[in-house]
Amino acid sequence: MEPYVRIFDTTLRDGEQAPGCTMHLHEKLEVARQLARLGVDIIEAGFPAASPGDWEAVNTIAREIGTADGPVICGLSRATQADIEACAKAIAPAAKRRIHTFLATSDIHLHHKLRISRAAALEQIKHAVTFARSLCDDVEFSPEDAGRSDPLFLRQAVGVAIAAGATTLNIPDTVGYLTPDEYRAMIRDLIEHVPGAEQVTFSTHCHDDLGLAVANSLAGVLAGARQVECTINGIGERAGNASLEEVVMAIKTRSQFYELSTGIDSTQITPTSRLVSACTGVNVPPNKAIVGANAFAHEAGIHQDGVLKNPLTYEIMSAESVGQSGNALVLGKHSGRHAFRRRVEELGYTFGDTELNHLFGRFKEIADQKKYVDDRDIEALVVEEAGRPTPVFTLEHVQFASGTQAIPTATVRMTDVRGNVHIESAQGTGPVDAVYSAINRIVKTPVTLLEFAINAITEGIDAVGEVSVQVVEGIRPNKRTTLGMLKPEERVWKGYGVNVDIIVAAAEAYVNALNKLLQARQERLKAETTSRLASETTSHEVDLFGSSLLGRLEV
Repeated sequence: MEPYVRIFDTTLRDGEQAPGCTMHLHEKLEVARQLARLGVDIIEAGFPAASPGDWEAVNTIAREIGTADGPVICGLSRATQADIEACAKAIAPAAKRRIHTFLATSDIHLHHKLRISRAAALEQIKHAVTFARSLCDDVEFSPEDAGRSDPLFLRQAVGVAIAAGATTLNIPDTVGYLTPDEYRAMIRDLIEHVPGAEQVTFSTHCHDDLGLAVANSLAGVLAGARQVECTINGIGERAGNASLEEVVMAIKTRSQFYELSTGIDSTQITPTSRLVSACTGVNVPPNKAIVGANAFAHEAGIHQDGVLKNPLTYEIMSAESVGQSGNALVLGKHSGRHAFRRRVEELGYTFGDTELNHLFGRFKEIADQKKYVDDRDIEALVVEEAGRPTPVFTLEHVQFASGTQAIPTATVRMTDVRGNVHIESAQGTGPVDAVYSAINRIVKTPVTLLEFAINAITEGIDAVGEVSVQVVEGIRPNKRTTLGMLKPEERVWKGYGVNVDIIVAAAEAYVNALNKLLQARQERLKAETTSRLASETTSHEVDLFGSSLLGRLEV
């Protein structure tokens, strides 16, 4: 059997740290379910100590996804007692669990960020890994910014972690600085010179600042690393992480070269990519390898001629192998529930009866307005369903009037969670502005719209349109507020809507975002109440290793 490479997915941790990619609890859970279907070996579900919400997300994923035959559920922690304990408690429900702790080892980080000596760092690593190992048999350690660390000190740090009980050593190129040759040499040097290296699994974790994350990860694998840390669509801090789909398909397509294998079901790659895109609100570029809209498209005549004669002339893998379908026509308004369920499952999605019934109702609405509904329409509805929170408000009716000689006016009817019906009308600078003003009068939650994007799912005059929006709580005096102008603690809420009427899709997206905001506010108040009650009965835990590591750090 070919040597096996573990796929460690950090979409829900490092991926979510990318600006604008924050996900709600139910979105994280849905992505985790899909990652399990995809076949990843380890899911890094979050950073439990970062916030009560993160802790709850990791704990919920551990409880619901962490079955005996499922993936390892991992949580990230800084090298502090409080972080490690929070992580251990969060992942406790999982049958297979891992604590991933880290400490920077480059002089840049030690001197300017942590303000500790190399000796203090080694002591910190020893205590942190030892303590983590006392709580969990599977412990991963990462020397943050390994790529810019002194090679001899990096050997020391890795050696201390192994001696303390680490089972996986992750070697991050945190700032995407190295070239493939340099990264390969670093991994090989550690494997060859660190005592006990043969007892542990070495892992890659590469960032894409120079566009080399995938190349560096594959170079690390050639040097002997047997775990790759990556994200769906390559999302992550700054320029992102190594792209899971690119790493996996490189190993699979070039199997004779790498002589390696993974446990990934590649036919689940495209459904996973689209789900993550919908949940984060970050669109996949058309030219993105493997999952982009143009990845298997051919326009040039010579290419079309070659592909029609034999796809191998211009395709090194088939669209079907990564979960893309060549089926254009699928269902129409006369199709039944059974046929619809089967097609959804063929596309790689699984829903319970309640969710499927809602999805089927939305499908019928679209089918009544379109001649044909193809796979892309269905997938747009699927990702909308996956991103739909438990509604605080339900949009029942939208009516609007606009034109060159008319004042844009809209009337909206909505039902709240208690069943009360609300009807409001408003005027605006255009139909969308009028609809949003009417919705605001009902919801009475001040928000600022940061982003509004429209995309046609299919071709033709009856194309289904999708709208994605991003909002932030509170009214901003500067109407041109952007993501880059927000404070670090300010959270962005994303909404997604699909309809043949783009104004209705816009209303659905806006209500979707507002529901997420309102639900999170309820969860936050609940968590604060629980925390306040708990603080009255328990004393604060003291950090065993000091308080030198503050703030949110990136591996």
